[in-house]
Amino acid sequence: MKNLFTIYIILILTLSLANADWTSFRGSAGNGFGNEPGLPTKLDGNKSIAWKVELPGRGLSSPVVVGNKIFLTASSGPRQERLHVIAVNAKDGETLWERQFQSTGRTVCHKKTCVAAPTAVSDGKVVVAQFSSNDVFCLDLDGNLKWLRGLTLDYPNAANSLGMSSSPVIADGVFVTQVENDADSFSAGLDLGTGKTLWRKSRPKGANWTSPTVLKGAKGEELAVLQSGKGLLVVEPKTGKDRWNYAEGASTIPSTTVMGSSLFIPSNGLTAVKSREDGRSHTQLWRANKLAPGTASPVVSGNRIYVLNKANVLTSANPSNGELGWRLRLKGPFSGSPVANKTHFYVFSENGLGQVVNLTGDEGKVVSTVDLKETILCTPAISGNALYIRSDAHLWKFGG
Repeated sequence: MKNLFTIYIILILTLSLANADWTSFRGSAGNGFGNEPGLPTKLDGNKSIAWKVELPGRGLSSPVVVGNKIFLTASSGPRQERLHVIAVNAKDGETLWERQFQSTGRTVCHKKTCVAAPTAVSDGKVVVAQFSSNDVFCLDLDGNLKWLRGLTLDYPNAANSLGMSSSPVIADGVFVTQVENDADSFSAGLDLGTGKTLWRKSRPKGANWTSPTVLKGAKGEELAVLQSGKGLLVVEPKTGKDRWNYAEGASTIPSTTVMGSSLFIPSNGLTAVKSREDGRSHTQLWRANKLAPGTASPVVSGNRIYVLNKANVLTSANPSNGELGWRLRLKGPFSGSPVANKTHFYVFSENGLGQVVNLTGDEGKVVSTVDLKETILCTPAISGNALYIRSDAHLWKFGG
């Protein structure tokens, strides 16, 4: 009986790992890694596609997955003033529900981007969608509206001329957003239950497309990491109180990647810092100017970090000291960030070319490609041994 119980527990744990949620931009850990050993390694336009569904509007936002539900945003209309939040059944691609809202803020964007650029975020109970118009909608997983905020109504100058795209996070029960721009630039923490502003911090003025991430402390404490052209600021989610600051500048496009208590910052190439155990200071580990990422944020897998630069070259590096490993040129250009499991790396180019790289050998090797023939600017999502990717027109599921 004891042996049967042990087998049962192992089976439950295995199933839970194989169906891990993907709750935010670049995954629940904010580093592009998904512990899904059964992801398809051969992508093609037929056998590996589980389903393909049409979407109601444009979008750069990535899918997020909670249980058997995929959540996605889109924007439509002559001025992209119609905002969509969609839930799709992960099993068959059927639309479970769709909610539409009217924007209250600016919808002017560069033609390459769109209003549905930020990726939604979930805590497993609600999903919160933010748009370039700075409209924020919190819904339960069945699509019932809990609260909404029109941040441009509160802060009319919070916008930039190209469109906002920073994806929010949830840390310690607080919705944390970066509304950083050329005019009224700020970050804020909103109460997840009510949408009430808990804190608002003025931030460096300048267009900023990076996304915050969550740093988990030694005792389970969650801190919010804010990135701007000035550097990195780590704050308490409930109060906005500063914990520590990295002030040596950072990119305003690729975002910081988390690996345990280490942060890999797109700064002076790539700079690795380690948050100290008390969460109130940091130590710089190394800096490598040859590891500067392009548009895509770095991804971690196993004991390596992978960086895709402006020349579309993928580089493997040791996260403990920054030592460079193999390099591999891919077919770009890339706007979305890559994702990976323990053995393979997945990335889609702006032209819709998906490429799978085997990470297990002494050199990286492209083992599969698929041409979806549509513009893809988003980052894939991983859940349930499946890969989800979207264009302006469609959402695809590979594997699973």
